[in-house]
Amino acid sequence: MKKIRIRFLLLIYNRTQKLYRTCFKRKKRQWQFNEKQLLEFHKGSLGRQLGEFYEKHGFSMIPKMEDHDVHHLITGCSTRFEDEIAMQYLLLGNGKLNAHLLAAIVLGTLILPEYVPRYRQSYQKGKMMRKFYDWDFETLLWQNFEHLKDFIFRKNTAVLH
Repeated sequence: MKKIRIRFLLLIYNRTQKLYRTCFKRKKRQWQFNEKQLLEFHKGSLGRQLGEFYEKHGFSMIPKMEDHDVHHLITGCSTRFEDEIAMQYLLLGNGKLNAHLLAAIVLGTLILPEYVPRYRQSYQKGKMMRKFYDWDFETLLWQNFEHLKDFIFRKNTAVLH
């Protein structure tokens, strides 16, 4: 039964992605790097971590949606469908609000209600983090991933000079 519900959500997701990228991401530009170039970044950098993420999962970059994959890295949310919904809750808690996010949350909650406790936790986690959902991550690809993540999670990090 769960597989059928997830297939239904995937069908809706796939049908709305092109519209979302066209309507909501107009102002956004595609990153200048591809998956192979990301793997050339310094070990431990955000760029390298993202390249390894694509390689590990066999994913390709989707133009104008690159930040979404960075959100997966930062939040630790997997790409399983219930975690995609949990990440939307986390981003809502972090301050992001748009029609696509709300639709994902409403549909995800209605179709996968058994994950509501996880969704609540994700929302609270997003509230506790520094606002990051609207950062230009392409400009941060050279940064140390762990330091960046610690900063977002408000952990005390040593500043190196």
